[in-house]
Amino acid sequence: MSTAPSAAPRLTALDALHRSLGATMTDFAGWDMPLRYASERDEHNAVRTRAGLFDLSHMGEITVTGPQAAAFLAYALVGNIATVGVGRARYTMIVAEDGGILDDLIVYRLGGSEYLVVANAGNAQLVLDTLTARAGGFDAEVRDDRDAYALLAVQGPESPAILKAVTDADLDGLKYYAGLPGTVAGVPALIARTGYTGEDGFELFVAPEHAERLWQALTEAGAPHGLIPCGLSCRDTLRLEAGMPLYGHELTTALTPFDAGLGRVVKFEKEGDFVGREALLAAAERAESAPPRKLVGLVAAGRRVPRAGFRVTAGGKVVGEVTSGAPSPTLGRPIAMAYVDAAHAAPGTEGVAVDIRGTDEPYEVVELPFYKRRK
Repeated sequence: MSTAPSAAPRLTALDALHRSLGATMTDFAGWDMPLRYASERDEHNAVRTRAGLFDLSHMGEITVTGPQAAAFLAYALVGNIATVGVGRARYTMIVAEDGGILDDLIVYRLGGSEYLVVANAGNAQLVLDTLTARAGGFDAEVRDDRDAYALLAVQGPESPAILKAVTDADLDGLKYYAGLPGTVAGVPALIARTGYTGEDGFELFVAPEHAERLWQALTEAGAPHGLIPCGLSCRDTLRLEAGMPLYGHELTTALTPFDAGLGRVVKFEKEGDFVGREALLAAAERAESAPPRKLVGLVAAGRRVPRAGFRVTAGGKVVGEVTSGAPSPTLGRPIAMAYVDAAHAAPGTEGVAVDIRGTDEPYEVVELPFYKRRK
């Protein structure tokens, strides 16, 4: 019995460049992406102390335009998109009718009636299809712009100095979660002060044909500042230290935003109905009366690393489950995020362990995030 061959992974505009740099590539959400270039620890530490350069072109860009674009997005998503000013961005979510999280998103307002929705790579098609289905009855257009953009990110404390060397855009006036059109190294770009590392930094949306020119210019400008290319592996440890959720780990369709401790992104007070409203009202009430498992940080006493799906125990009983775990280069010890019963969620709770291949390894419960950058 023959099976159809799986589709070849998609390549970003920088694929040949990554290979020329000796990157270890991996299939991620249907894309061939750089996992690391040399040492994951060195790449992680470069972002924490200097700067790192990432190719994030696997992310999914969806443009929404039209007179009722804001009203449509307010209906389709849980946030109040009508209050997002031009040039600003907002973290939000798209949920199913039952309140389960389909994806977490960043929405940029590019103009009076133009928005850029950025979805996670693995969920981009689902988000596109869902938005398209929900657009009926609204004077708004949903457009798949995944092929229209390459996305580069410069992250780390040296990132403002590096970017200033190749743009005359007002970076000092660019606030966190804001974006403005500009020119970077002679290339038209949307310059956004956003990121997924816990550090100051910028994400640059450009046409794919300009990606290599921009990468080379940033590499040259960053050389005196210690900038190095970085892969997805260190991006994961950086976001974990910063306590940032990853879809498929901390966020799933089995969880509502309230189960994930992110009920603040749901805006019941906004005008009009929105998808999942009734289910989310019920979830909010449940969370108030009987708190669900809480997302917490765990820091190892020893050296054994927990992984997603490992059981959290206390007194020989299972009280939770690890969602993400890795060695922390910054803390020098293994760390994890986990959903645990409310009775064991307080920082400093004693007797909590992670079952690592049959052995209960002691872990300390701490508040998230594990790491906060100095402002």
